[in-house]
Amino acid sequence: MHPIRLELTARLAEALGLLDAAGVHVVGAEPADDELLLSVHDADYVEAVRRASTRPVVSDLKFGLGSTDVPTFPGMHEASARICAASREVALAVWSGQAEHGVNFTGGLHHAMPGAASGFCVYNDIGVAIQALLDAGAQRVAYVDVDVHHGDGVEKIFWDNPRVLTISLHENGRVLFPGTGFPEEIGGPAAQGAAVNVALPPGTSDAGWLRAFHAVVPSLLQAFEPEVLVTQQGCDSHVLDPLAHLALSLDAQRASYEALHDFAHRFAGGRWVAFGGGGYEVVDVVPRAWAHLIGIAAHRPIPPGTDVPGSWREYVTSRCGRPAPQRMTDGAEIDYRSWSTGYDPADAIDRVVLATRKAIFPLHGLDPYFD
Repeated sequence: MHPIRLELTARLAEALGLLDAAGVHVVGAEPADDELLLSVHDADYVEAVRRASTRPVVSDLKFGLGSTDVPTFPGMHEASARICAASREVALAVWSGQAEHGVNFTGGLHHAMPGAASGFCVYNDIGVAIQALLDAGAQRVAYVDVDVHHGDGVEKIFWDNPRVLTISLHENGRVLFPGTGFPEEIGGPAAQGAAVNVALPPGTSDAGWLRAFHAVVPSLLQAFEPEVLVTQQGCDSHVLDPLAHLALSLDAQRASYEALHDFAHRFAGGRWVAFGGGGYEVVDVVPRAWAHLIGIAAHRPIPPGTDVPGSWREYVTSRCGRPAPQRMTDGAEIDYRSWSTGYDPADAIDRVVLATRKAIFPLHGLDPYFD
């Protein structure tokens, strides 16, 4: 989670001409006040973060602070609260029509729980943004999370809220943090079917991942009819990522961003709020993935064969002491079998997909085999 991830992403987007393109506005944000944080977090937890922020050598494991995953540091409260405020402002700009799409790649901190930090995440900016949309009058918000880890914090916050549909595609929790996100986790008593989990086996690569994605996401979005689509684009599903075991290419990740953009226009009136998230190959993967995300959201998609700007590559070499990628692609061919070709019981990914469809689709009036 080193801030270099965000610096390199911003510099690459700038070098590609995305940040000063017509119609693109780059805005800042002040730290969120307590009222905003308390819309999804417990008061005693916010106070614990504030204490740890001023005395970072002190750990408070009751609240997940000072652990290996969430070390304390000076200004932790202010930095995390600023990300929340930014995510809220992006969401409300889209909801109000001030912007068609909005991106906060510094956000996407989907593991933070109402009362505890978790998995590198202090405050749950996605939860704050979605709650702001609900408070502004949205009746149906769909959230799609393509991070390699289960989007457990967002799911927890809206577990029993039928106005929010959460869909998470991730590596199976039996082999990866946070150990949750199985097909039978379908939402609380008042929101059965509002939590959707696709738990993919280790080693899943482009074709299988995209088959699973398209076999679950568009049908549910069409049935749910969201007024706004919120997405988290953690790019730690990449084959080079050091913390997980999926094997996606940059090209498959880009294809999913293109699809989510299309879904926003098809199912949510064009309203799309996109966040960053995980991703720990900080030179080869994160900047390129999120530069593609920004380009797609700006309606200026970067062709995969585009050369990476020489100025950015030179900066990476001087800043990081390692070579930078030369093109905006991994050179992968994107192809996958549609679910309409039929279910294969011998295929591990198909078994995962069918388990999710059986658990969820009937609750939305859909056929798990054919819709």
